[in-house]
Amino acid sequence: MSNPLSDLIAEKGVLLADGATGTNLFAMGLMSGDAPELWNVDHPERITKLHQDFVDAGSDIILTNSFGGTRHRLKLHGAQDRVFELNKRAAEIARAVADKAPRKVIVAGSVGPTGELLIPLGALSFEGAVEAFKEQIEGLKAGGADIAWIETMSSPDEIRAAAEAAIAAGMPYTFTASFDTAGKTMMGLSPKDIFGVVANEPEQPVALGANCGVGAPDILSSLLDMSGANPDATLIVKGNCGIPKFKGDEIVYSGTPELMAEYVHLAIDAGAKIIGGCCGTSCDHLKAMREALDHHQKGARPTLDDVVAKVGPLKNRAADTPGAGSARRERRGGRRRG
Repeated sequence: MSNPLSDLIAEKGVLLADGATGTNLFAMGLMSGDAPELWNVDHPERITKLHQDFVDAGSDIILTNSFGGTRHRLKLHGAQDRVFELNKRAAEIARAVADKAPRKVIVAGSVGPTGELLIPLGALSFEGAVEAFKEQIEGLKAGGADIAWIETMSSPDEIRAAAEAAIAAGMPYTFTASFDTAGKTMMGLSPKDIFGVVANEPEQPVALGANCGVGAPDILSSLLDMSGANPDATLIVKGNCGIPKFKGDEIVYSGTPELMAEYVHLAIDAGAKIIGGCCGTSCDHLKAMREALDHHQKGARPTLDDVVAKVGPLKNRAADTPGAGSARRERRGGRRRG
């Protein structure tokens, strides 16, 4: 089925997605614990600037400021009755920036986890999750989003619920999982098994893959697993810019523009069609990534040892993972898109 994202991939081959939302909004004054989605109404000029900066840095895809836009997330801020309004406004802001760009820019409606556990582990029913996601996606669609961008997922059931919601809302969709727990998601999904998650849905994702996690080496490891299992898949990687560390009172990420440029080269050769940055990724990183993408010369499919040699050690992959070779492995936790 034709859609703007597939059409742009067909035209350009590999696309550059944007960088971090939360990290950059914190730099603009967002306080820890505040809902970024409220800024769509309270500080729309700051959200506009973020999107514009990403476009100026070379992004082909910008994600709306709506990661926590379900009623379940917004209820933590007393905004559960504003789902449609806040998501519609998020998409409108991004749409206005995209429409002014000198090239085609895709507006991807960011849809993050509800923060709730589904039955039997928690109280949220599958049907309730579908309903909540559909409410959000309908707002994003009304605001002009091109695609529902389901991201940072852990539970296969929650991915299915969000996919069913997108289908019910009449939106094409993508999804990405965060493989941040010994090479799997927190709920045990492996990269190579991601293709079966929505296999029975009547509409399949435009693209799928991985985001967030614990840095470039680990997300590239997940990418190699995915492209090895399905070489023809349209794959997304949107990795964190290194590892967060405290510098005084601030959290900084260890990834340099040079490292993120190398990550782009490796990702293209490993089979990714959409490459972006997650937590910690600034516009300076994106500019280097754009340059790398535009001047990439096709190389051989990298091995894990190639990844480690070029962008550093794995932080989170299980020591007994098949195919890990002699790559050095360390263990670390991870969390949501920043």
